[in-house]
Amino acid sequence: MQQPDGSAVWLRLSTRGIAQPERVLDPAAVIAGGYWAVAPEPGARIAIAYQGPVAPEAMAAFEALREEEPGAGLLAITSPDRLHAGWLAARRAARQGPGAASSAIERLLAPLAPGAAIVSVLDGHPAAHAWMGAVRGQRVVPLGVDRFGQSGDIPDLYREYGLDTDAILDACAQALLES
Repeated sequence: MQQPDGSAVWLRLSTRGIAQPERVLDPAAVIAGGYWAVAPEPGARIAIAYQGPVAPEAMAAFEALREEEPGAGLLAITSPDRLHAGWLAARRAARQGPGAASSAIERLLAPLAPGAAIVSVLDGHPAAHAWMGAVRGQRVVPLGVDRFGQSGDIPDLYREYGLDTDAILDACAQALLES
């Protein structure tokens, strides 16, 4: 951030406490913008990508999804901005000639089948993740908050905005039927 070519850092805080599971994380992947919480099997037809405090709902939906799609993946997005910026930089470098390195998001999505669906969920605007479909031509079903003004507790609000476990599973079912 303090470097001449640095950028601002946006920290988003939530009042929702979430238990942190024991895991080994690659700091470079976290900083680059995402990591597989559960890696998909090669050629997987679907993945759930989540960001922030919707993690419990995404994880619960993922566990149910794996009963029907055991090869599915669960992608934790730490920064859609960093993923997007890295992808754009890789695209610019590729236009300069052969030998350009792939971006973090390209490497993350590579195990999924070309026609795979990505159901993304965050308690923000769904457009923050919708661009991921352009990376490899995979279909994205972005779930998020596209209207504002409601108040209530988290379960009620997540149900209202289609961010609860049932809504995520419905989006997965729809995406798989459309494949």
